[in-house]
Amino acid sequence: MYKRSAEFILQEALRISPCVLLSGARQVGKSTLCLTLEQEYRVFDNLTQREAAQSDPVGYIANLPKPITLDEIQKVPEVLEGIKLDIDKHRVNGNFLLTGSANVLDMKKAKDTLAGRIVEIPMWPLSQKEFRDKPQENIIDTLFSTGVKGLSVSPLSYTALLESIVQGGYPEIAKIDSPRGKALWYNAYISTYIERDIRDVGELRDISAFIRFYNIIAPRSCGLLNKSDLASDANLSEATISNYLSMLEMIYQISLLAAFSSNISKRFIKSPKIYLTDSGLYAHLLGIYSAKELMDSTHKGDVVETFVYAELLKHVSYAQTQVQMYHYRTNDKKEIDFIVQKGNTIFAIEVKSAQSVKKDAFKHIVDFQKKSKHKVVGIVLYGGNALTSFSDGEYERYAVPFGVFF
Repeated sequence: MYKRSAEFILQEALRISPCVLLSGARQVGKSTLCLTLEQEYRVFDNLTQREAAQSDPVGYIANLPKPITLDEIQKVPEVLEGIKLDIDKHRVNGNFLLTGSANVLDMKKAKDTLAGRIVEIPMWPLSQKEFRDKPQENIIDTLFSTGVKGLSVSPLSYTALLESIVQGGYPEIAKIDSPRGKALWYNAYISTYIERDIRDVGELRDISAFIRFYNIIAPRSCGLLNKSDLASDANLSEATISNYLSMLEMIYQISLLAAFSSNISKRFIKSPKIYLTDSGLYAHLLGIYSAKELMDSTHKGDVVETFVYAELLKHVSYAQTQVQMYHYRTNDKKEIDFIVQKGNTIFAIEVKSAQSVKKDAFKHIVDFQKKSKHKVVGIVLYGGNALTSFSDGEYERYAVPFGVFF
């Protein structure tokens, strides 16, 4: 069993809050992690438990032994009212651990958000650090404490890198060694879990329309979100597109990355970028199952960028350092893939799938550094093995291998 980065956060959250929500996509390992805790466990996939909770949510919660884990909480959001009443009557930290494959706090059925009573922890598919038994190594914490030179780079071949990108982070997929087996697992994951969870979190009248939409957005990972174009291509209304996007976010299948602007109010106006949250599932939707197929694919750059976003998302979520992440794009199409900011310090990160880096790869970062009033450190992530400085006398810039994630 893999040691998870979220475990350390979970233990701390249970010490300080009466209720903790561990949420994330299906099959990322939430139940496995919770079962390591020595406490009562109920799962709402069980029909008996679900019906008992729905018929009398307040009485059901009151009569449970505690501390307790309630799994698949999105199936019975009605129990949140009972949890609130129990906490207000007997406030004991760590009494309730909730898990869900949807963010139950955003669901329309959830009448009470448990404000002031709950800590939410997102859990993502396995990071490359977790695969290699390094769950406490966090790139974000390192960058903001010791800088780029404090990063640890694990050497790996370019083929091994591409294989890891195609595999993605779902624990079960790591056990399957054939392309057909992987395809069968992913197809079952989409039909069994994604379709079912979508029905749990919202009103879905036309599953075929949703699947059509899902297949349309897949090749658009890393692109700017344009709802009118999506509506036209999927032959759906923009309201339906917005609803589908919201539901996919709630079940952790997509993530929207806001645009950076020095004018904070404009960040909410500019278009976000859309990403699938796992490079393995993204590769499957593109029909890519090997390093060679990825190497030959016209989507190679987008798959690699999706992989980097997914890894950064995990490190940002689990870091002790509280940061914000954005994408950067100007009207004259100067783009930087990722902006990671804490206060007056910014790391501007570009992703290149090539095995070497030239000075020209930093041109948009150079422009951003000159315009910004903050300290900006430029990073180009690439497929080589040497961490190399491209700094000048005024600004820091580095070529950093993808091995920093391993």
